[in-house]
Amino acid sequence: MTSTGTDRVLADAEARGLRIEIAHRPEAESLERAAELLGIEPSTIVKSLVVKKHDGTFLFALVPGGRQISWSKLRAVVGVNKLSMPSPDIALEATGFERGTITPVGSSTAWPVFADERVTGTRIALGAGSHGSSAFVDADALIGAYHATVADITDETVPRG
Repeated sequence: MTSTGTDRVLADAEARGLRIEIAHRPEAESLERAAELLGIEPSTIVKSLVVKKHDGTFLFALVPGGRQISWSKLRAVVGVNKLSMPSPDIALEATGFERGTITPVGSSTAWPVFADERVTGTRIALGAGSHGSSAFVDADALIGAYHATVADITDETVPRG
């Protein structure tokens, strides 16, 4: 039997004593639709973004729905002058997960985690290692399990027009 990304997520969560609930849902064309399918507020869907540092290493940025990375804020917190988003192929190589399924939980490499301060104190949904799946977890437990740095690292998403 082949291990799926979701199997890796569940195994890593169990090893860390982190309670995760996997929910399966149809593909969603928007953040709002995904939230509707999951029965939650869009702000509680958290994107796990892979960010490349200038030295070739990576980090995870946990960004709540309706927000985007503030590059200046994240650079200041990380203490570097340059950060970038890698290509989908590089992100897959760095984490073992395809874009849209990425999560620090079960990543092939345990990169540092930086969580936006707005994710704390609530139950969140994030990637579960496989398309059409979301992982529900207590944000504070996730932050503790990964020794995440919590800071203001995002700005409100500007609507496209």
